[in-house]
Amino acid sequence: MDADKILTGRRVLIVDDEQDVLDTLVGLLDMCKLDTAASFDQAKTLMESNDYDLAVLDIMGVRGFDLLQVAKKRNIPALMLTAHSLTSESLKKSAEDGAAYFAPKDKMSDIAIFAADVIESKDKKKSPWIRVFDRLGGFYDRKFGGTDWREKEKKFWEEKTKTLW
Repeated sequence: MDADKILTGRRVLIVDDEQDVLDTLVGLLDMCKLDTAASFDQAKTLMESNDYDLAVLDIMGVRGFDLLQVAKKRNIPALMLTAHSLTSESLKKSAEDGAAYFAPKDKMSDIAIFAADVIESKDKKKSPWIRVFDRLGGFYDRKFGGTDWREKEKKFWEEKTKTLW
């Protein structure tokens, strides 16, 4: 997959309350047409008045789960990016609430690949959660202390990886 090719010219909103994170993401996604927001209100206004191919939403600090609801109403795929809310519960809540992806800030350098996964999955009408597990399943297994988090919710995750756009 050529992430740059998939992302070039796509309109993306990046939301994070940390300026250094915003700056880093802007540099990593410079092939896109980017808007940034550092607060819930600013992001909500941008989402309600623009069309985006993707929204990258921090969970903490900017009320990411509330922004996810706005994105969902506007049919904007959302990639949840987090450091402080990196739990199996937040991962599941993101999926339940309609996010297309859940990525740790630890892997922020791969944001272009994750963003391309979302857009390519939507274009091909496939579940983006297949790619989440392909790319980050092992990371989450290590972070969450094994595969129990998946096994407890096996039916949910099987359905999520089959769900089409």
